[in-house]
Amino acid sequence: MTTIATQPALQSRTFAGMTGRAVAVAAIVIAVAAALPLVLSNYQVGLATEILIFGVLAMSIDILAGFAGRTSLGHGAIFGVSTYVVVYATAQAGLSPATSFALGIAAATLVAVVFGLLAVRTSGVYFLLLTLALGMIVWGICLRWTQVTGGENGMRGDVRPEWLVSHRAFYWAVLAAASLVSYAMWRFVRSPFGLTLLGIRDSESRMRSLGYNVSVHLFVGFAVSGFFAGVAGALYAMFNNFVSPSTVALAQSVEGVLMMIAGGVGTLFGGFVGAAAIIALENVVSSYTERWQMVLGITFILIMIFTPEGIIGTLRAMLKRKER
Repeated sequence: MTTIATQPALQSRTFAGMTGRAVAVAAIVIAVAAALPLVLSNYQVGLATEILIFGVLAMSIDILAGFAGRTSLGHGAIFGVSTYVVVYATAQAGLSPATSFALGIAAATLVAVVFGLLAVRTSGVYFLLLTLALGMIVWGICLRWTQVTGGENGMRGDVRPEWLVSHRAFYWAVLAAASLVSYAMWRFVRSPFGLTLLGIRDSESRMRSLGYNVSVHLFVGFAVSGFFAGVAGALYAMFNNFVSPSTVALAQSVEGVLMMIAGGVGTLFGGFVGAAAIIALENVVSSYTERWQMVLGITFILIMIFTPEGIIGTLRAMLKRKER
């Protein structure tokens, strides 16, 4: 009887807000990811690093799209602002990589605050178009302010500190950062505040009638989302050691949204799956044909038609059916 009584207690035990099973799965995934550089080439390690960085970007977009019902086309600009600031602060101002990293995240968060103040009172296609327009303004500034941004030529600098020069060391550092940031985002969307965002997504009018200030909640959600996009942008600056207007262009935002959709809107961790799928497709297909963008476009259409819930969402649905 004692064994039977204690078994449910062990199953319901939580660690840092996660069940024992979730902790075990997370530990296995991180361990496997950490072992990848031991069997991959430097080029493949670079791709894996890029997947982690853009996975964080896709997750930051999912905070708004999947949990607040607001899809942003301005997060590529927020991501790129962080990259610009990190490269400029290191290469031009001569600041340390750590200081530059912090400044990049702060700048991205500030831009997200401005975007949020302007966008939170809109919804649907108007929110989409407004964030697109704000992102285009940032792109125009980066393109024309040549004295600071370098214009079309961009900026280059050795952003990465010496102890992270090797591909393996930098991958492990990005993996650690991505793990911490992913956990922080997961706790945020699972918090009472995150559940409020879900309520706003499902019925904004009802949340207003219950006394919630919808605009304030969306603003905070936008700012937090921008903060995490800034972390991804700062990591990308260290990964690429180069930044140009293409980093803040609309294509960057669209790619992040497509990664989120491919992984599964509202799944959060699907951002990594979507990033892996899209980056792998880009590199594999482009090695066989110059029309790789057409192949990617067809792939996205098929995903949205046959698996609108994304890869993770579809797998979840299949598991639920098996359990039933």
